Amino acid sequence: MTSPWTKEELINEITKRDFVTIDLGCGPNPNPNIIGIDSLPLEGVHYVTDLEKGLPFLEDSSVDKVTSRHFMEHIENFEQLISEIYRVLKVGGENHVIVPYWVNPHYYSDYTHKRFFGLYTFDYLSNGNNDKPLKRKVPTFYNNINFNVFERTIVFRDGNNQVLNLWKKRILQPLFNASTGTQEFYEFYLSYLFPASEIIFKMKK
Repeated sequence: MTSPWTKEELINEITKRDFVTIDLGCGPNPNPNIIGIDSLPLEGVHYVTDLEKGLPFLEDSSVDKVTSRHFMEHIENFEQLISEIYRVLKVGGENHVIVPYWVNPHYYSDYTHKRFFGLYTFDYLSNGNNDKPLKRKVPTFYNNINFNVFERTIVFRDGNNQVLNLWKKRILQPLFNASTGTQEFYEFYLSYLFPASEIIFKMKK
C-alpha cells in the first residue's frame, strides 16, 4: 500500500500541474490523473484529511475542478465545505457533484447519510443568476457562496434489474431531463411515482 502524501507533497503536486482536479471522498484507487482526497487512508488515496474541517491546506483560487461522487450526503458541515470549495476554485473553475436523489429508496437505509438533495439544493448556494434557471426561486441570502449552476441531471436506475434500468435510462431520464420545466414538473408531481436514484449538479465559480 502506497503512503498518502504529506501536505508539502500535495502542494508541490498542485504547483506543477497545468490543470488541477481534486476528487473529494474519492475512495480507494482513485484516478491517478486526479488528486484523490479522503478522510480514510484507503489504497491509492493521495491525501488524507478530515474533510469536515474544510480545505485549509489549499490556497485560494488554486484548483480548476472539484469532483465528488456519493460523498456530500455524508458531510455534517455541508455549507462550510461548499464555501471552502468555492474559495479554492479559480474563477471559472467547476464543481461537479453526484449525490443520491431525495426519493432514492435506498437512501434511508444508510445511517451515515446526513442530508437530502433535490433539484433546488445548489440554487441556495448560487448567485441566483444560473445559466439554467428554475422557475421556482429560492433564497440565496443565507451565505456568500455564488456558484452558477449550469447543469442538473436527474438519474434513473433500478438496482440490478437490467430491463427496468434500460427502460428508465432510455425513456424516463431523457423525458424528465428534457428541460428545467420537465425537471420541476417531475420533482413536484411524479418523483414518488417514479423515484430517481441520483442527481448530478455542475456549477462554476
